[in-house]
Amino acid sequence: MRGGARIRRLFGGRACVLIANMAEIVPLREAVAELVRDGDAVALEGFTHLIPFAAGHELIRQGRSELELIRMTPDILYDQLIGVGACRRLVFSYGGNPGVGSLHRFRDAIENGWPRAIEIEEHSHAGMANRYAAGAAHLPCGLLRGYRGTDLVAHTRVAFIQCPFTGEELAVVPALAPDVTVIHAQEADRDGNVQLWGIPGVQKEAVLAADRVLVTVERIVDRIEPRPGGVLIPGWVIDAVALAPGGSQPSYSLDITERDNDFYMRWDAISRDRDAFTSWIDTHVRGKTAVA
Repeated sequence: MRGGARIRRLFGGRACVLIANMAEIVPLREAVAELVRDGDAVALEGFTHLIPFAAGHELIRQGRSELELIRMTPDILYDQLIGVGACRRLVFSYGGNPGVGSLHRFRDAIENGWPRAIEIEEHSHAGMANRYAAGAAHLPCGLLRGYRGTDLVAHTRVAFIQCPFTGEELAVVPALAPDVTVIHAQEADRDGNVQLWGIPGVQKEAVLAADRVLVTVERIVDRIEPRPGGVLIPGWVIDAVALAPGGSQPSYSLDITERDNDFYMRWDAISRDRDAFTSWIDTHVRGKTAVA
């Protein structure tokens, strides 16, 4: 895979790209097989929309296991990955089915260890965003005003330091540097450059913080036309692009697909029961092939 052959040298303990090839456009099945390994720390990011469901389902089909899953808002996709036993550790902020309630597979794993016990590390949204930004900048930690007055301080990895210039006390969180980041975007060109737009998330930072990067896209175009508010990610920081129309469903891709609100409601009943969940996964995930 061309993107995976990027030439790097170590600088300050981190890998820096000196000469880079453009991302390769490959089938989703091949991209996941090449880039994601058992035991990896994997971030599947996208805020409210552009959630990479197709890639997550391919992880399930390929039987990936022992993953450290990272995501600002673990929702239905992570409920599914937890429910099939793919997750050993979850690093997150706010775990829930948006607008509906609990993630029942996540809750079952925490309360009953089914299908396996998982470790958790919970942060605030701001803390997670700063952790990604620190990883993208190849810094060991991020600084922010936050965490004070919350019980997260007693349960997560956060410290406090005094600013040497102002004397203000600031929170310090460790950088996030996933082995693999997976995102979904609206489009890529034939050189593997990617554009996404809509509700801003941490996709850019998560990509720049990772060692390996997979982007699924709704369409491939000859030439990207920059959009106001759009985020352009150059192909030389991406290992693979996979065409996956509808790849964020039941989430949505702004201007291309719509959110399946009915499914989010139905998931509450599906995920409450272990047998119903397993049957749904066997039929709708394991029983289907990759979208591309």
